[in-house]
Amino acid sequence: MSVSLGCCGSLLPGLADPVGHTLANGVELVQLELKDAPLVCIDFWCRAGSAFEDPAESGMAHFLEHMVFKGSDGLAAGEFDRRIEALGGSSNAATGFDDVHFHALMPPEGAAEALDLLMDLVLLPRLDPDSFAMERQVVLEELAQSEDQPEEVALQRLLCLACPDHPYGLPILGRREALVVHDTAAMAAFHQRQYAAGRCVLALSGAVADGDLLARAAAGPLAGLATTSAAMTPATLHVSPGVHRLAVPRLEAARLLMLWWLPAASDVEGLAGADLATTVLAEGRRSRLVDRLREQLQIVESIDLDLHAMEGGSFALLEAVCDEEDLAAVRGAITQVWQELRQESLGEQEWWRARRLVANGYRFSLESPGGVASLIGSSRLWGRSQPLDQPLALLDRWSPDRLQEQTLDLLDPARACLLEAVPA
Repeated sequence: MSVSLGCCGSLLPGLADPVGHTLANGVELVQLELKDAPLVCIDFWCRAGSAFEDPAESGMAHFLEHMVFKGSDGLAAGEFDRRIEALGGSSNAATGFDDVHFHALMPPEGAAEALDLLMDLVLLPRLDPDSFAMERQVVLEELAQSEDQPEEVALQRLLCLACPDHPYGLPILGRREALVVHDTAAMAAFHQRQYAAGRCVLALSGAVADGDLLARAAAGPLAGLATTSAAMTPATLHVSPGVHRLAVPRLEAARLLMLWWLPAASDVEGLAGADLATTVLAEGRRSRLVDRLREQLQIVESIDLDLHAMEGGSFALLEAVCDEEDLAAVRGAITQVWQELRQESLGEQEWWRARRLVANGYRFSLESPGGVASLIGSSRLWGRSQPLDQPLALLDRWSPDRLQEQTLDLLDPARACLLEAVPA
């Protein structure tokens, strides 16, 4: 298949489709060799983000991520990091609203040992009470630091206002009153419920040709995971529009924050259109909003519009930094730019610029073992096993007219949850 995107070469030259295997209990393994890669990335994904917490479990997903690195029955605290570094590798983890993932990057000769270490650490955490108490203080300090950052305070307030009845409106770090009463038994129950068969994917990418890592993984603790009756997808997101104002202590400059609902991550084609629309509006100096508000009117210090793909429903998040007295002018200019874009057809040059930026952004994500493992792991975790070049091919289904008819209405300023954050 070859689809022209106005760029040189085929869609994804030299990149094969992933190969995979599903264990009897439903755990999925997926692997993609990158012939010229010098490293291997091992990336374990699980549907265990903060959106799956019960109210009393607030912050448990992120707290558990911390505790995993405090050791397992077979690994003392700190031993995992020492052994991974001794293999010439590195490791990290991240907790989001929807999922959590743990990854290790290393030379291929150490990949088999690293795989065993990572699976032992993640699937069999010790949850030692003394380490639990100490790590709770680390998590509480992380929460305090977040609450001490004015920009984070404003963003969290926007999410709360926009998503008042949804986990996406709650902080991933959790609520302090819940964190202080968490115990190891509750965390063990959360781990057993969420880190279960059918909710996990192991992704391998890079220089994987010389070792049968998939077979090794299939013979390890992944095969022993039990199934669970826990919810498999987050609740459906509905964004509440409205206009709000918040005075924030120590905020250096006013901010206009706007959040719109967009299609869920499962709607890959719809998100391709959303990516094109947000790129036209605010990607680079030649984009509509940046050119109008920063270059021509000079009423903002910066303006950004980011697309956040989420399983319960995605959102676009705009942030404009400006003087407080210019907030009304900024709001008016944003509405004017949207109206112009809604009424006038995009020129060919502007359209192809947006297509190239979106296509190249996706290609760049496939240049490293870590990027590839993250992509195939998260996609398979949520049941999306489409070819790697599908997002690029989907761009050809979009036209300026379709963008106006189907996507730009979603970014109507009247549909947004808007927050003016001003210095207190």
